[in-house]
Amino acid sequence: MRTELCDRFGIDYPIFVFTPSEKVAAAVSKAGGLGVLGCVRFNAADELENVLQWMDANTDGKPYGVDIVMPAKVPTEGTSVDINKLIPQTHRDFVDKTLADLGVPPLPEDDEKSEGVLGWLHSVARSHVEVALRHPIKLIANALGSPPKDVIDQAHEAGVPVAALAGSAKHALRHVENGVDIVVAQGHEAGGHTGEIGSMVLWPEIVDSVAGKAPVLAAGGIGTGRQVAAALALGAQGVWMGSAFLTSAEYDLGVRLDSGRSVVQEAMLNATSADTVRRRIYTGKPARLLKSRWTDAWDAEGAPEPLPMPLQNILVSEAHQRMSDSTDPTAVAMPVGQIVGRMNEIRPVADIIAELVAGFEEATKRLDGIREG
Repeated sequence: MRTELCDRFGIDYPIFVFTPSEKVAAAVSKAGGLGVLGCVRFNAADELENVLQWMDANTDGKPYGVDIVMPAKVPTEGTSVDINKLIPQTHRDFVDKTLADLGVPPLPEDDEKSEGVLGWLHSVARSHVEVALRHPIKLIANALGSPPKDVIDQAHEAGVPVAALAGSAKHALRHVENGVDIVVAQGHEAGGHTGEIGSMVLWPEIVDSVAGKAPVLAAGGIGTGRQVAAALALGAQGVWMGSAFLTSAEYDLGVRLDSGRSVVQEAMLNATSADTVRRRIYTGKPARLLKSRWTDAWDAEGAPEPLPMPLQNILVSEAHQRMSDSTDPTAVAMPVGQIVGRMNEIRPVADIIAELVAGFEEATKRLDGIREG
């Protein structure tokens, strides 16, 4: 399983893994892939600085990247206090009532309450870029498409390539024209922000549209070596994964239950591939989430329409914190792809990578046998 991206990034396998957990990102890089740390959860530059210092010290010199969030259209800017004033009281009342109906306990009085993920703001995302470029990162990716041209130029001046997610061939071409180096073709099956076109249709469309201009990473619904083989057979130079590593042993975000797993991991372990929904209730933009009593409440008659980004995330941020800190797997808010149906055990990152490689080898050998007759 080797493509030109392996040589470009100094990795053993063309497996790029987006994760909000620095421990998972570091483990991916040490296992031969490229761990890509999601930065949106860091509201302050010094928080990201501390984590990247940890990454530098715990990746054994292996390459890693970062993922920022910079919407093409600049959303409402301002401090959390200013932005909070734009949130209607009816929406606040709905969230409060829903949490009460679900039996989600309040946060302890001494817990610091979330003000919302300000990483959705352009100004904060730009500070993430500034911090990241002070470290030996090998990639900057943008989860919401092509970053502004000056950010791409800034990364290139530092010798760092830029990747951007695309949900259509039109978007992929626009990214390349803006100077993006790698296109992540993300199909409808993916977790988090995702478009309308399924992976099997989207991947070859984007590969053909940017042929000779940029390599493509396939994303959306990948959790086995067979699916990696399919992605490469369709012209991708590697894969971009995320959901499959949420149930890795190294994933440490969220309060642990007596089982040793977080409440969202418990929810995902029991889910099927049919147990996701694509809604705007997480950030204000369409994102695939694990279906739960929380998502059901927003689907019920009388529920308000989600607010635009970043207002929706600020509205529900404390609710997310409370559900994550609770012990009820039926009331959670978690982005995850349809591959969740295969995420039915907790395994170390190294084992997940090894299984992907073994599955790829098995699939390609079977195809060799078919080709040879």
